[in-house]
Amino acid sequence: MRAVVSRVSTAAVTVDDAVVGEIGHGLLSLVGVGRDDDVARAHRMAAKIHELRIFPTDDGARSAADLGLPVLVVSQFTLYADTRKGRRPSWQDAAPGELAEPLVDAVVAELRRRGCTVATGAFGARMRVSSVNEGPMTLLLEV
Repeated sequence: MRAVVSRVSTAAVTVDDAVVGEIGHGLLSLVGVGRDDDVARAHRMAAKIHELRIFPTDDGARSAADLGLPVLVVSQFTLYADTRKGRRPSWQDAAPGELAEPLVDAVVAELRRRGCTVATGAFGARMRVSSVNEGPMTLLLEV
């Protein structure tokens, strides 16, 4: 499982001109699911996202968990693109939708179980994602 996580001052997902998920100060997490991923990995990814210490404070770096900040989770199968050959990406390492959707849902459920406020995109929809990156701070996570 892979995620691109950005510290944001605001982020939103729009589908068909309607906002379906939106947060203020917090984390935008684009989550990609690979063919070999499972619920245990989804839970580890949620923990990693929630506990990532990337918010500077006067007494050191804190996490979204420490500060009670929200996370916007957006499914992103393109994180598994293989672009090593040619000019056309291969998606063979990305999990098919019927495997990926419940695992993205498992990340969201685990974040919520941990007490995190979570907004989401719409799995499989054509989404417009907007964000204002703070820092900028963007990291690639793998579990």
